[in-house]
Amino acid sequence: MNNDPLIKQILREQSLAPSKRLGQNFLVHRQTAAAIVSRAGVGPDETVVELGVGLGSLTVPLAQRVARVIGLELDSGIIKWQRESGNLPDNVELRHQDLLKADFAELAGRCGGRLKIMANLPYSISNPLLFKLIENRVVMGWAVLMLQKEVAERLTAPVGSKEYGVVSVLLGACASVKTLLHVGPEQFHPRPKVDSLVVRITFDPVPAGVSSLPPHDPAVLARVVKAAFQQRRKTLLNALAAASPGRDKQVVAKVLDGVGIDAGLRAERLTVADFVALANAFAVLGGA
Repeated sequence: MNNDPLIKQILREQSLAPSKRLGQNFLVHRQTAAAIVSRAGVGPDETVVELGVGLGSLTVPLAQRVARVIGLELDSGIIKWQRESGNLPDNVELRHQDLLKADFAELAGRCGGRLKIMANLPYSISNPLLFKLIENRVVMGWAVLMLQKEVAERLTAPVGSKEYGVVSVLLGACASVKTLLHVGPEQFHPRPKVDSLVVRITFDPVPAGVSSLPPHDPAVLARVVKAAFQQRRKTLLNALAAASPGRDKQVVAKVLDGVGIDAGLRAERLTVADFVALANAFAVLGGA
């Protein structure tokens, strides 16, 4: 395996021990980094935002393929080392920033169009980032993310499976997801205890499954889906009624019946289209 010995050397010499608090696992397999960039399908005229630059394992091969990289990094020690070492190519703009607090609309403006994102994420922030992508769907082009295998599998989970949940539905309503690559724990330092998957989430061009859905309010959809899955062992009738204190069960039952959904079903039995229909019915009543 073509691991990069410089990664561990740099960390040791610069006293940049991987932070448990930040959940840092550095990719040390150069061929894997190159494969991720290649499978992302980036073009020479594109600007790509990298979330979590680290020591540049992905940044360097990415910068060789695109016009410009805007890299966000939270670790001040890494920022200092990157700026002093000149490790990054000239077409990389390095920003000291928490990616979860980044203004994606502003970044899209800087990129001159919809955001194109690459990231090897700390597992602890995978879910918050996924919801941030969904909330910023109107400025998103695509995102290529390294995720914990268990998290990645939720994104493409089929209806009725135990993995199918809130993020499966909300992403299914605005994007398509494709698995690009499996990455084992031995390709990181320090080694995580789980496998990883690299996925591509495409928002634009609008996937066929998304364009076929009726117009709907994403905020209402999010409330309905979260309410339905909040207590996923309950029936839809009980889960939705419990999430809306003061709303009579008979009203919820009438809404479910009006869109042809069995009130005795559980949330994991509903398709994305079912949830959209349900959200639109609740929207008439003033939300979920």
